[in-house]
Amino acid sequence: MVVWERCQTPRRRCYLLRAASVTCSARGAGPLQPPPCGPDGSGRSAGAREGLARSEWPVCPRFPDVVPGAELASPCSVLREALEGGLGALTWLPLPGGASSPPRTSRFLTVRGGGRPHRSSVSGARTCWDSKLPSSVRSTLLELFGQIEREFENLYIENLELRREVETLHERLAAEGQAIDGAELSKGPLKTKASHSTSQLSQKLKTTYKASTSKIVSSFKTTTSRAVCQLVKEYIGHRDGIWDVSVARTQPVVLGTASADHTALLWSIETGRCLVKYSGHVGSVNSIKFHPSEQLALTASGDQTAHIWRYAVQLPTPQPVADPTQTCGEDEVECSDKDEPDIDADASSDCPTIRVPLTSLKSHQGVVIAADWLVGGKQAVTASWDRTANLFDVETAELVHSLTGHDQELTHCCTHPTQRLVVTSSRDTTFRLWDFRDPSIHSVNVFQGHTDTVTSAVFTVGDNVVSGSDDRTVKVWDLRNMRSPIATIRTDSAINRINVCVGQKIIALPHDNRQVRLFDMSGVRLARLPRSSRQGHRRMVCCSAWSEDHPVCNLFTCGFDRQAIGWNINIPALLQEK
Repeated sequence: MVVWERCQTPRRRCYLLRAASVTCSARGAGPLQPPPCGPDGSGRSAGAREGLARSEWPVCPRFPDVVPGAELASPCSVLREALEGGLGALTWLPLPGGASSPPRTSRFLTVRGGGRPHRSSVSGARTCWDSKLPSSVRSTLLELFGQIEREFENLYIENLELRREVETLHERLAAEGQAIDGAELSKGPLKTKASHSTSQLSQKLKTTYKASTSKIVSSFKTTTSRAVCQLVKEYIGHRDGIWDVSVARTQPVVLGTASADHTALLWSIETGRCLVKYSGHVGSVNSIKFHPSEQLALTASGDQTAHIWRYAVQLPTPQPVADPTQTCGEDEVECSDKDEPDIDADASSDCPTIRVPLTSLKSHQGVVIAADWLVGGKQAVTASWDRTANLFDVETAELVHSLTGHDQELTHCCTHPTQRLVVTSSRDTTFRLWDFRDPSIHSVNVFQGHTDTVTSAVFTVGDNVVSGSDDRTVKVWDLRNMRSPIATIRTDSAINRINVCVGQKIIALPHDNRQVRLFDMSGVRLARLPRSSRQGHRRMVCCSAWSEDHPVCNLFTCGFDRQAIGWNINIPALLQEK
């Protein structure tokens, strides 16, 4: 048999004839004993190898053209020649460890001689007579091996040419007394080539640097998120995805959630217990908002109606809150769809159920996707898939105004906290500002700037509107200058119903990719809420809501993993780190 060793050195890769017994049964040739490997990976040192005459080496009768210690073109050529010559099975054998063999870089390619097939010393080895391949398949394999060999040969030649150019460049720079780093290259073609190569190398170094430091930076951000953003409570009880989350503005302060399971639930923020269940809708409950001064809730539904219903709750005794410092960092872990929160079947069955609304607002011809109270709470506005938004009188349930103008379905509506202003968003990539401050004139302004569905637009305390879109951007607008946004936030995922912290002007962005990010009004990223396989949202996050004055949780999020989550955001520390 003939045995080659693949020897890898810092300067070259070559296939050498290993110092081993090589027997050929055809002519009874004796074993070959080439000298030990030299420092350059060859049979001898470079000088000795060049002066070595071919006659000094014993010749294998089976492979008379193979000189021991010489470089072979590639293993593919050996493989192809062996198959064409019918030399038998080809087997890769591990090279035994030894002082003269570099570890983990060598292999034996054994070509078994022709003649009568014999038992292999390696378990499972086969000879060519054991092959079940048709001749056409074998021919195809030979052709493929040839193509691979030619491809490697072209790469090898190209590599040699590049090495020559690099050496030439080094010689010219050395002759001109210039250093490679930090010096201007000479003019002419050399300068063009060198500058191009230098720019490519610089880009590669930058990419490598970013890749190598990303984990370090991520670890720093993880520490920050753990200290500033902590998961406090999970509210689990819905049997389908949760579309909307809201916090009551009056005492007692409760959390409200609207779900695709046709119900709306009110929760104790401190204990996570369900207090009230509303089941008056016959379709998905798409939004929930609390009255500014009374214990009233406004819900919008896929049954083409909006309901106003009264609730009365008694808060249970608060339980000790789990240590939020044990939350996971922000390292994202992929979760399967089976990683859903365990639903307590009795979470909402034990609490009081309200089945009849106090008032039903009916006038839409499509799904009512959102609803909100105007300042004062005497009027309510609804947004629908019928491309209209309607203004209702709460006491009489009469339609006051029908707001038309959007070209496609509406996605959200929001009212100003102190003025009679309404903003509606739509799938037509725009959102509109409706002004009801003057009873005789109802002006409307159209904001254009997004390239996809505007999922929500909300007011801030000042004269700003913040809009989020499926085009993965959030834009901050000045009501006094509607031509262009004053800030743009670009993200990597579609954005759902956003919410702005009124006092500190922090924007909470819920994403389709299960993340929640915090930005300030100028577009600076402040934090990303921690999420892992055990804590955080496991599916799309649909909505966010701030509750600045609550001592336990001041931010709430909900998603299609059927849970709402209460977070404690250390806002002073967050702003200080900015």
